[in-house]
Amino acid sequence: MEVTPEELQTTDSITIRALKDISFGSIAGIASKVFEHPFDLTKVRLQSQVLDAEARFSGPIDCLVKTWRKEGVRGLYRGLPAPIVGAMAENASLFWGYTELQRVIRWWTGMPLSQNLSLGQLALAGGGAGCLTSFVLTPIELVKCKMQVQMLMVPASVASTASATTAEAVLAAHPSGPVPASTSHPLNNTHPPRKLPGPIAVLTSVVRETGLRGLWLGHTGTLIRETGGGAAWFTAKESVATLLLARRGASDKRELRAWESGVSGACAGVAYNVALFPADTVKSAMQTELELRGPRAGGAPPSFLGILRDMWRAQGLRGLYAGCGITVARAVPSSALIFLIYDGLSRRFG
Repeated sequence: MEVTPEELQTTDSITIRALKDISFGSIAGIASKVFEHPFDLTKVRLQSQVLDAEARFSGPIDCLVKTWRKEGVRGLYRGLPAPIVGAMAENASLFWGYTELQRVIRWWTGMPLSQNLSLGQLALAGGGAGCLTSFVLTPIELVKCKMQVQMLMVPASVASTASATTAEAVLAAHPSGPVPASTSHPLNNTHPPRKLPGPIAVLTSVVRETGLRGLWLGHTGTLIRETGGGAAWFTAKESVATLLLARRGASDKRELRAWESGVSGACAGVAYNVALFPADTVKSAMQTELELRGPRAGGAPPSFLGILRDMWRAQGLRGLYAGCGITVARAVPSSALIFLIYDGLSRRFG
C-alpha cells in the first residue's frame, strides 16, 4: 500500500516498520504459496519442455492430471519448502522495500507530507523493491525449479530395472536428479519412483558443483521479472484501489474494504505476470537445463540471451509464453489473498 501522509507522521522507527512489513508480508506469502503451488509446478514443467524434441504435456490440464495420477498429492506439492521460504522472503522484502523507497522518494524530491505520490513515483518504488527482491529470490527459485522437474528426468531404467549401484552412480553425478539418458518419459511408466533429494541436498549439490555463484543462475530473468513486475504489481494495486475508493467518495487507502483489497490485488496479479512473463520462461529453462537436457559441450553454463534465442527459434512467441495461462489464472486469487491479508493486518496492527 502507498504510505499515506498520516502514516508518515507516526513515530514508528525504521526497525518497527520493517518488522511489521516483514511479518505481514511473510504471513500473506505463506498463505498464497500453499494455495498456488500446484499451479506454479505446472507452469515450471510447461516452461521447461519448450526446448525438448518431444513435449511431455499437451497443456496445463494434461500436466496437472498426469502429475496427480503418477505422483499424487505429494507430487503436486513437490518442492514446496523452497517456495514457502521464497514467498516469505519475496513478499517481506517487496512490502518493506516498497514502504521505505516511498519515504526515500519523498525525502529526495522534498514533497510535502500532504501530497500523495504520483503513479510514476509509486512505480519507481515498486520497481526498486522488486530489483532488491530478485537478489534474495534467485537462489530459492533455482532450488524450487530443480525440484519441480525431478520426476521428469528419472529414466525408467533408473526407476525400475537399473541396479542399485548404477542408480547411486547417476544420482551422485547429478544430486538434484539424474540426467535423462533417453526420450522416455518417467510420468508414462507405472513403476514407483525412487526417493528423490530434498531442498538441502539440491542446494548443497549446486554449491559443490558450481560454487556460490551458481546459486544465481538465471538471475537476469529474475531481475527483469521482479523489477518490471514489481512496478506493475504495486501500480495496478494502487490504481484500482484509488478507483474503488473514489466511487464511494473516499480517498484514504486505510479505508479499503476487504473485497476492495481483494479485487485490486487480483488486478495486480494479472499485471505482474503478463508484464514480463517471457523473462520468467527463460529463467526456468536456464535453471532446469542440466536436469532435462544434460550438460553443454565444454561445460559452459547457459546464458539468458542464448536460451532466449533458442526458445524463440524452437516455438517463437508461443514458447516464451508457455504456462502463462495457468499462471495468470492462479495469480488472480493468489494476489488477491496476499493483499487481503496484508491490508487486513496493516489495518488491525499497523
